[in-house]
Amino acid sequence: QVQLAETGGGSVQTGDSLRLSCAPSGPTFSRYSIAWFRQAPGKEREFVAVISWSAGNTYYSESLKGRFSISRDFSKNTVDLQMNDLKPEDTAVYLCAAGVLGSSDYERIYWYDFWGQGTQVTVSS
Repeated sequence: QVQLAETGGGSVQTGDSLRLSCAPSGPTFSRYSIAWFRQAPGKEREFVAVISWSAGNTYYSESLKGRFSISRDFSKNTVDLQMNDLKPEDTAVYLCAAGVLGSSDYERIYWYDFWGQGTQVTVSS
């Protein structure tokens, strides 16, 4: 069992940066990959990025790569999502998730067994 807690959401303006943190806990969380997804009102949940906790390998949504960056912080035991040059279309609830991934299709929701409650990010123009 893995518990996930997101922090760092808020309201910002276009072009601003924001850093989200996901704190995984539980006796086995280090075996998992930790991902960020987002969900805007009326839209499907969208994959953002994923990182292997143990190996540090990363994989990004092609549309967000370059503006968003995922990383691990061992001192805080968090997975962070650095978001730069934010746009109104980035407005969503951002959720972190944990799963044991296969060899491909990391953006598929079915890989992820555990989810956090989410944190709201609002970008105004």
